[in-house]
Amino acid sequence: MAFQTEFPFTLPKGFVDNDGNLHREGVMRLATAKDEIAPLQDYRVQQNRAYLVIILLSRVISKLGTLGSINPSVIEKMFSSDLAYLQEFYRRINEEGSAKVKTSCPSCGHSYELDLGVDLGES
Repeated sequence: MAFQTEFPFTLPKGFVDNDGNLHREGVMRLATAKDEIAPLQDYRVQQNRAYLVIILLSRVISKLGTLGSINPSVIEKMFSSDLAYLQEFYRRINEEGSAKVKTSCPSCGHSYELDLGVDLGES
């Protein structure tokens, strides 16, 4: 089995580009040390530490729908629920090595794994 370095995801709401196109399907790769260190030198992060997540996500998201490139401007324009989703997705794949969460059914108690990268439909 090959070591997985890229993880597909589906945004809960999706990114709407300037032409009104919705982009929900994407790919995030594992972060490198440089991905986590380089943003600290960015003036935007130095002015506002909260901006770190914007720069970091723009570095590790390798694909989002049909967009040609992912840059901080794209991440800035995302809905807050999608940003929160991507932060959790980043944490899960980089700290735990998987986009799966162990959970159980509240009714019957059956245990199973839920893949956060899979589209669960409209909420």
